[in-house]
Amino acid sequence: MSFCRDCLAETPVAATRCPACGSPRLARHAELDTLTIAHIDCDAFYATIEKRDDPTLVDKPVIVGGGKRGVVAACCYVARTYGIRSAMPMFEALRRCPNAIVIKPNMSKYVETGRAVRRAMFALTPLVEPLSIDEAFLDLTGTERLHGMSAAKVLARFALEVEREHGITISVGLSANKFLAKIASDMDKPRGFAVLGQTEAAGFLAGKPVGFIYGVGAVSAAKLAADGYRLVADLQRAEERELLERYGEEGARLWRLARGIDSRTVNAERETKSISAETTFNEDITDFRPLEQTLWSLTEKVSARLKANALAGSTVTLKLKSADFKTRTRAESLGAPTQLAARIFATGQQLLRREVGSTRYRLLGIGVSNLEDAAGDDLADLLYRRAANAEHAIDRLREKFGRGAVVKGLALEDD
Repeated sequence: MSFCRDCLAETPVAATRCPACGSPRLARHAELDTLTIAHIDCDAFYATIEKRDDPTLVDKPVIVGGGKRGVVAACCYVARTYGIRSAMPMFEALRRCPNAIVIKPNMSKYVETGRAVRRAMFALTPLVEPLSIDEAFLDLTGTERLHGMSAAKVLARFALEVEREHGITISVGLSANKFLAKIASDMDKPRGFAVLGQTEAAGFLAGKPVGFIYGVGAVSAAKLAADGYRLVADLQRAEERELLERYGEEGARLWRLARGIDSRTVNAERETKSISAETTFNEDITDFRPLEQTLWSLTEKVSARLKANALAGSTVTLKLKSADFKTRTRAESLGAPTQLAARIFATGQQLLRREVGSTRYRLLGIGVSNLEDAAGDDLADLLYRRAANAEHAIDRLREKFGRGAVVKGLALEDD
């Protein structure tokens, strides 16, 4: 089967352009009509939104991230040509591309667009499994009669709608299972549409290093290599019993995935595990007061994201990274779930106080986990009604007049 990704017209398999509209963007594959599991990934999501909102940035290298000692949260494809990648230290990114334009993250804007795209996904199928703000698995099995076209065409049409309505692009991977669909979505970025069929999976995977399989990190890959399994082909040649005896259930998993076999279903009930925020300081900090001020700022961000997603959590986790790059995490459970900044901060403040002394810190973070749905303003903080009422009143003022309309006292202190 072959069709045009721009007008959805059927095209001859041997065609290089669509006879109807002239587009060279053709989708063709022997299994195109039967595959229904997809992975959708928004292309360079944060950076693409920034370029959408400021057209003067369209051909420039854009980095979304923190200050000089921060890290790259995201970067556009122009910036990637300089070797810049996510999680790279900002000083290294700017060394590689001194002319890069660095933009501070605007999470509320990204969340708004991400949620709009996700709502559109649910219009395609109820089986949507979000992985993050900008990617998800979809199962379109049985939706052909509903949409009047194959899953492949539905996804191609969806990609065009996202571009037109939201000003961003997506890449689609289509296959027989989640493992192969995720691989496919990375094969043709940006604005990609790649298909990886079950029959060709083993051959495609054979020459890849074992680390290509999800869940195999550097340590696991080194162990596998020491045992003679450097390539996926080495795993393919092994008997399932051999891998099972040597590595237990992990061995059986590797045997299956090496052949492109993945029985996991698309789970529409998958929930966000935690919401957090962190920052890297321009200079190491030892004293409690400046750490406390930063903690409050981060807590407000976490609280805003919880409220935006109608979530509340019952565990607060503090994260600190010292000047020698050692990470400390400290957590405490609450008596009842919360989305209030005041309650999250009070717990984080106690955790922070125990860690302050002579240690110099370069990073501070705060997060909330054990999340559950919050019923508007009524249930999540019922035991703290007065504080909740005051905080939600501030939220409404900020929503109407801007975030700077109301600033808490701690944020105004200099020392």
